[in-house]
Amino acid sequence: MTALVTRRALPGSVDRLALAGAALIVLVVLAALLAPWIAPYPADEVDPVNALLPPSGAHWFGTDQVGRDVLTRVLYGGRTSLSIAVAVLAVSAAVGVTLGVVAGYAGGWVRDLIMRVTDVFLAFPALLLSLTLAVVLQPSVTTVVVAIAVTWWPWYARLSAATAASIANRPYVDAARCLGVPAPLVVVRHVLPNSLTPVLVQLSLDAGGVILTAAALSYLGLGAQEPVAEWGLMVQQGQTLFTTNWWVVTFPGLAILVTAFAFNVLGEGLRGALDPRRIVK
Repeated sequence: MTALVTRRALPGSVDRLALAGAALIVLVVLAALLAPWIAPYPADEVDPVNALLPPSGAHWFGTDQVGRDVLTRVLYGGRTSLSIAVAVLAVSAAVGVTLGVVAGYAGGWVRDLIMRVTDVFLAFPALLLSLTLAVVLQPSVTTVVVAIAVTWWPWYARLSAATAASIANRPYVDAARCLGVPAPLVVVRHVLPNSLTPVLVQLSLDAGGVILTAAALSYLGLGAQEPVAEWGLMVQQGQTLFTTNWWVVTFPGLAILVTAFAFNVLGEGLRGALDPRRIVK
């Protein structure tokens, strides 16, 4: 019976758009990881004589104001942008899931305390709080990670708390308690693993948002700084040239758009595929 349900669920479990998003993400990640080997020029090579050249066989994406190859900068910018997204989501999930699971399992005053702290952070608009922290701290990639992670973890705490609270009252958890299993071990073995599915879906949905937020901070001069290649910084540097040298800003802008879109459609596909109500049908 289980095999029959699985066979019926799998064909429509992940739609074609989600698969296309996953393929795009794989391409972007591979391009970023292999940038030192596939980039046509060194990332920091400056050639003022060949500044602002349009796309050609020698420079597929053209060159920027100081003669750097835009394709090379986009590839290395992917390494920076994806690293920021991974770091932000890792920190946010680690903090948020830990606090959320503890709150959901413990209940009572522990849950109330953690949720009230979470509410304080959620009371501020996420982007506004990130901007405030980025202004206070020295502009850098680390600053972007800290500024975004501080505003992102409460969502994971709330999500994990709700899931853990429902799991904490299930029979197999009650059985573990009756057998004298220590509470920390019950949480690690039973509550935490079963609370991760919605978190994984949320991570895939949030990756695009983190990339956009990081690009926005760098665009405003509060994130990555020269000579680091980062998509938002590249857009900021080329904004005044859009009408005359469109390639300087267009290609990093497209990289942001395509990557954020790919993560969003993948997240939507995973949410539909992992929906228990859909599997039962």
